[in-house]
Amino acid sequence: MSAVLEKSKKAGSAKTSKTVAYDKTTYMTWFETMYRVRRFEERTLYAYSQQKIRGFCHVYIGQEAIAAALVTGIRKEDKVVTAYRQHGIALARGLTSNECMAELYGKSTGCVKGKGGSMHFFSAPLNYFGGNGIVGAQIPIGTGIAFAEKYRGSDNLCVTMFGDGAARQGALHEAFNMAMTWKLPVLYICENNKYAMGTSVERTSNVTEMHKQALSYEMPSESVDGMNPESVHEAFERAAKHIRSGEGPYYLEIKTYRYRGHSVSDPAKYRTKEELEEYKSKDPVFVTEDKIIKEGLQRKKKLMP
Repeated sequence: MSAVLEKSKKAGSAKTSKTVAYDKTTYMTWFETMYRVRRFEERTLYAYSQQKIRGFCHVYIGQEAIAAALVTGIRKEDKVVTAYRQHGIALARGLTSNECMAELYGKSTGCVKGKGGSMHFFSAPLNYFGGNGIVGAQIPIGTGIAFAEKYRGSDNLCVTMFGDGAARQGALHEAFNMAMTWKLPVLYICENNKYAMGTSVERTSNVTEMHKQALSYEMPSESVDGMNPESVHEAFERAAKHIRSGEGPYYLEIKTYRYRGHSVSDPAKYRTKEELEEYKSKDPVFVTEDKIIKEGLQRKKKLMP
């Protein structure tokens, strides 16, 4: 159980409504994480438009529920490695907004002294191993980190995250086979936002339910609603329990959506306005804020300024 949930249960800070699964502390943790990521990414886009940030840049707007659940669903001692759409994940792991923004600006006060930029945040003390610019490269890296944890005899796992496009890389199958053979403590997560750059999942494979990739390795897997922090948190807990029991890896396909293009230069003309609006109606930040207010977990009428 995460420190946030443990603390909230001991404190008993608010009565839990019959229609919400967790208490005020947990919901506020999720909301504050998602809101922080959203505002950080909006400022990133603004700075990029002013050419204060240069190079490649991929924002996390729309996928914040996954970052929120990372705060409560795993332990701080667990390792995390991901792809280049990673600002939100880094913030969720504890990197400060200042050091992350400084990194985007290329300043020496950035989390890797301004040398990594948007795609390569890193923090060994916070067990955050990036931010990787090569598509799918983090999958065998995460598998190797999990091997190291097993070799040391720790109870930690490695969360290895990638997109639906990277799921087509051959390295995934090599990693899956090794992880299952050696029962490595690795949680594979496919953040399926429907489009690999501008190409839909349906156009790249006959298998559109990504979690089924694990079946040929007899790896347990499931599909998760990635627009809901409750669902993602619960999936993390189930997966972590399985992995820490020594049964080996677990695969989550988290179905989410990015409201912006693949990168800041992508106009995203490959999808319809109707599809975008449908997913915006499920916006995890606004939906969670609405739930907190309606259930009386927060007295304020509006949480976001």
